[in-house]
Amino acid sequence: MNREVSDTHQKALQINLDPNLYGTFAEIGAGQEVARWFFRVGGAAGTIAKAMSAYDMTFSDAIYGTCDRYVSKQRINSMLNHEFRLLYERLDSKRGDKTRFFVFADTVAAKSYNSKNDPHGWLGIRFQSAPRTDPSQIIIHVRLLDKENVQEQEALGIMGVNLAHAANYLYNDPEKLLISLIDSLTNERVEVDMIEFSGPDFEKVDNRLMSLKLVQNGLSNAAMFTATGEVVQPADALYKKSILIERGSFRPATNVSVDMLRCAQAQFIQEPKVQGEEVINLMEMTLKNLTDGDTIDAQDFLDRADILGALGKTVLISNYAEYHRLAGYLFRQTKKMIGIVMGVPTLQQIFDEKYYADLEGGILESFGRLFKNDLKMYAYPLLDQTNGSLVTAGNLRVAPHLRHLYAYLVENRLIESIRDYDEKCLSIFSRDVFKRLRAGDPLWETMVPPEVAQIVKRRKLFGYVDKTKSRRGTKPVNVGLVDSIHMAGVPKAA
Repeated sequence: MNREVSDTHQKALQINLDPNLYGTFAEIGAGQEVARWFFRVGGAAGTIAKAMSAYDMTFSDAIYGTCDRYVSKQRINSMLNHEFRLLYERLDSKRGDKTRFFVFADTVAAKSYNSKNDPHGWLGIRFQSAPRTDPSQIIIHVRLLDKENVQEQEALGIMGVNLAHAANYLYNDPEKLLISLIDSLTNERVEVDMIEFSGPDFEKVDNRLMSLKLVQNGLSNAAMFTATGEVVQPADALYKKSILIERGSFRPATNVSVDMLRCAQAQFIQEPKVQGEEVINLMEMTLKNLTDGDTIDAQDFLDRADILGALGKTVLISNYAEYHRLAGYLFRQTKKMIGIVMGVPTLQQIFDEKYYADLEGGILESFGRLFKNDLKMYAYPLLDQTNGSLVTAGNLRVAPHLRHLYAYLVENRLIESIRDYDEKCLSIFSRDVFKRLRAGDPLWETMVPPEVAQIVKRRKLFGYVDKTKSRRGTKPVNVGLVDSIHMAGVPKAA
């Protein structure tokens, strides 16, 4: 996306010199790094109503109320609520008719001498796009990746100025706003792994799509949202939970998708380290899963998200093509056991050494990273269409020089065959379901869960053709023509 980028000094000064903007800065942890920029560039008297910090927990609780954690979404929300109410109550009658009020807040845990936790923070802004209108809000969660405390503070200050500037001047272009958050920074210094838009200026913004944009634009390698569409911060959502994850394109989710997870879960919860623990199921879509040609169709992504939501599934979007990178990400979120669910063809691909050419230690380094903590793979069997034989993790053949490595993993139950599967699912392949769906073959409906069939038919997703209407005289859709039009950049019919 081509755009002119202003530096941090210019952004802070633009806000200070805008006679229509006036607001409060409230910061907890890592110093008054954001407010400092506005004082430094000059003209802050015309912008800042109040700048404050409540480091002591007792003072913080007295001002904003008690909460379980001080660096949390709950705390950032209470800060924004409290400070905006005060700002509006005290200044609306005096200057509300000509002023766009805003409140910026952050609560941050930077590097310290007595803590080994990953430095991170919540930043938020509540703002008016016009005088005396209902405010809108943006909340983000950031990970600070610099090695020194002073560098983290610098990055936080820049990020805060970017957020304040973007909210006030780019609110009508959410993707441009999102990208601007790391102006004058790099993804080696900061990661934005959650963003949530709310309020009247963002009524048409789908936060699930913004989660995809975070990953697509390199602000984060992964983002999450629940079945209800609520975006969540991964470390919070996965903290102290055992994780069972299934990767796929889910276009659409089939009976196989559901059966794989059902069977794997039945085995996973019997693991001694999982018994009695809370287990969260994740359906993961990588950018590769979502890419058609060189592009990602936003509506196609939302359609898949809606289908997984109808099945009650939490979704992880990631840029982790290799499983060892996915495992490393999950290990960072939880110390509990992790299970990865896949089909036998995917398991076979994992033993293809061409995928590890970029690793110094090759396939051995990949498996070392993959299984260094409590992780197990569950492999769903494959019915060979050519000869009718059943391929499982127990009889899968890998390259001769890797058979001892494979045997070691199987014998130590790091790779396990899925049992008690539904045999009727073995003949279902997602590509076949997709073709039948678009050709109007009603057999596809028997290959997907009822909730999926219902939403696909009601909203005519993925080029669905209603064959009953065709029989009554409606001309069938030319699937090839739809594809050619779509590839030319014209959206498919809803």
